[in-house]
Order: sequence, then structure tokens, then C-alpha cells
Amino acid sequence: MEENQSEELKIMPRGTAPRSLRKGRNMIAVASGKGGVGKTWFSVTLAHALSSLRQKTLLFDGDLGLANIDIQLGLMVKHDLGSVISGSMSLNQVVHHYDKGRFDVIAGRSGSAGLASMPVGRLQILGEDLSLLAANYNKVILDMGAGVEKPVRILSGMAEKIIVVCTDEPTSLTDAYAFIKIMTMQYPKSDIGIVINQANSVREGQRTYETLLKACTNFLKITPPLLGIIRRDTRVRDSIRNQSSILNRYPTSEAAEDVVAIARKLVANG
Repeated sequence: MEENQSEELKIMPRGTAPRSLRKGRNMIAVASGKGGVGKTWFSVTLAHALSSLRQKTLLFDGDLGLANIDIQLGLMVKHDLGSVISGSMSLNQVVHHYDKGRFDVIAGRSGSAGLASMPVGRLQILGEDLSLLAANYNKVILDMGAGVEKPVRILSGMAEKIIVVCTDEPTSLTDAYAFIKIMTMQYPKSDIGIVINQANSVREGQRTYETLLKACTNFLKITPPLLGIIRRDTRVRDSIRNQSSILNRYPTSEAAEDVVAIARKLVANG
């Protein structure tokens, strides 16, 4: 028991109580029920868009063992979330500045199951530490892993807002609904919004949203709002392949403009 407590406290040197789940008022969790919907790309682009709107922004890579934000941005980081999980460093010591986007990044540990296998107590401590660090920023974007694993639920539950990213694929819609259902059951006051990605048109994106909304309204009795529709854009893949933010490489592309519009809405709503 004492050894476990000692291990937990290594993650959070400032000594915040591990069991009090503090809501991060400026923390936005980006999640999806299914992988392959462009969640991480959206998180990166949203962080860049918020920064361009003069919001001091931190991007946290919480995508379990599939972390790749640093790869998408072409960052070479010396320290990442793995150093925090091991207890050798604190969160503020693994913050890296992305000069080209003027926002900060906490990289994950690709290929590691460290976050996925963390005990609940240590996850809560990590979340509390992240809430404290968030006080230094206007917005903190949490790029969560796909699905509804324990770390995703706990860290998403600490965010002020949860953005669920999905596409028109039936499996994406089904899994997005499952994620929303589980989060609203575990955290009834969750503020959940929907982003439709890779839409062939705004009209088709609206139809996709209405399909998901109908399920949420009929079975969960909730009406998560549509935050935005991101149109399908071939330049997204090109920017990822070149390890560059689309706002640097193609700032006037449709996909870039759509994410900026979402960022403006988030800033306007506080």
C-alpha cells in the first residue's frame, strides 16, 4: 500500500490530492469511438487554429500506445509522457514548443502501454496534474485514444468539453454513439459536441450528424450539438505525409478553413 502511494506521488511532485477529480475548465478532450477517423489530425489542426486566434494552447497526446502527434508534426522530442509515467519527470518538464504553430506539445510514448495499464489512482493524479498545468493556458487539447478504455474515460471526464469526431461510415457512427452513451452514463453532466470529418459535402455532413443525433435523442435523451463539418480534402493526407500542419502548408484549404471555424466557435463560447 505504501509503495503504491509512493509510486503515485512520483507522477505529481506538487502534492495535489489524488482522489479529487478537478474539472479542467479550459480542457477539451478530442475522442472517437473508432480509429481512422482523423482524430489526431483534427487535434493537431485545432491546436494550431486556436493558437492563431491568440489562444495560448497546449496539445496533450493521450492516445495510449499509439501516440503519434510528434510524428505528424515532425518533432524530435527528448522527453515524453513515458518519462512522467515512470516517475522520472513531471508534466511541465516534458512540454515542448512547436515553433511553426506557436503552441506547446506533450508527446506520448508510441508503442507503450504505460498509460493504458496505469491504475485508476495514478490516472487521476495525472489528470489532476494536467489540470494544474492547464492553468497556464487558454486552451488545452487532449488527443485521446479511440474507443472507451479506462484512461480515455477518466481523462475525458476531467475535461470541460468533449469533442467526438466521426465520419459517415456505419462503424464510426455506431462506435461514436457507444462512446457518447458510456460517457453520459459515467459523467451525466458531460458537455459533448460532435465534429463530422471527411464529409463529401456540407449537406452530407449534416445528414451524418442528424443520423447520430437521432440515436442520441431517441435512446439517450440528449442532443449533443454539431460543432462543425470538415470537408474531405486531399491536402490533409499530403500535409500528414510531409509532417506539417495543414495550416502551415495549405492555410486556405477547405479542411483548414473548416477547423478554424470550429476553433472560432470554441473561443466565442469561452
